[in-house]
Amino acid sequence: MKKLVSIHLFKINNMEQKTKINAEDGKQDLMITREFDLPLELLFKAYAAPEIVEQWMGTKVLKLESKKHGSYQFETTDAHGNVVFKANGVIHEFSPNRKITRTFEMDNTPFGVQLEVYEFEQLTDDTSKLNMHVIYESAAQRDQVLALPFAQGLNMAHNRIQEILNTLNN
Repeated sequence: MKKLVSIHLFKINNMEQKTKINAEDGKQDLMITREFDLPLELLFKAYAAPEIVEQWMGTKVLKLESKKHGSYQFETTDAHGNVVFKANGVIHEFSPNRKITRTFEMDNTPFGVQLEVYEFEQLTDDTSKLNMHVIYESAAQRDQVLALPFAQGLNMAHNRIQEILNTLNN
C-alpha cells in the first residue's frame, strides 16, 4: 500500500510554511510547489540571474551559465575565508520562463548528485508557481535530506525570493 507523506508545517517560528513538499513513501523523489506573488518572468529571473541568486541564496555565485549545457558553481565562506558550502551542477535544459533541468551536487556531504526539474507556471499576470521535481540516487538518500531542516530552509529561501523580487517589482 502506497503512503503519501505531505510536509505541511503551517507555523515555524511564527512563519507560514508556504512551500509544499510531497514525498511518497519508499520513492527517491520529491515534488515541491510554491506559489509566488510575482510575475512569471521575475520568478524565472530568480533562478537565472546570478546577482539575484546570490541575494536569495546568501552565497557567492562563482559561475552561472543560464543556457542549455551550461554549468554553475556556488560557494559560501566564513569570516576567515574557509569554504563552508560549495555546490555545482550542469544545466541540461533551459527554456526561458518555462523550465530548467539541472544536476545539483554539494561538496563534502554524503549526498550524491541529484536531478532537479524546475517548471515555472503563470497563474495570473501578477502571480506564478514553481513546481520542482527533485530526484535523488536512492530513497534512503532522499529520506536523509528530509531528516534535516530541509523544508524550513527551502521555505525561508522561497520567502527571500518573494521579498527580494518585491523590491524589483515595485
